Amino acid sequence: MFKLNDEIIDFFQRQGFTVVSTLDTKGGIHNSCKGIVKIDKSGKIYLLDLYSARTLDNLKKNPRISLTAVDEHSFSGYCLKGKGKIIKAEQLDPSITKAWEEKITSRISRRIIRNLRGEQGHPRHPEASLPKPQYMILMEVNEVIDLTPGHIK
Repeated sequence: MFKLNDEIIDFFQRQGFTVVSTLDTKGGIHNSCKGIVKIDKSGKIYLLDLYSARTLDNLKKNPRISLTAVDEHSFSGYCLKGKGKIIKAEQLDPSITKAWEEKITSRISRRIIRNLRGEQGHPRHPEASLPKPQYMILMEVNEVIDLTPGHIK
């Protein structure tokens, strides 16, 4: 497993979502948006997957996974590569479930504040209707790719 530094952890924690890529049985790439529940220096990342669809099926057959996020304003980003496994809700440490609940509460709060400021967004609060997770994805990072162009660093 690859150790993550504070800069990478802080970068991913600032993102509202990340793009998760998995491989299907024909070798095709599947991308989906997922939220990070928890990320730590040991290279473990807990990802929220609420819809039990292609990402789940792909990981059951092939654990290879990548996680990508970019910040257009700072012109920076990272791609983390590794292996993913499914952790059923009843097997999760209670601190992970609590972290998910705090993340949802924070997202709802930010949306309400932005709506009060008059910023256009979704007319409802989609986070409030998200189902409780039946499982999470535990990703163990084994490679980090800095996407920031070399001449900008």
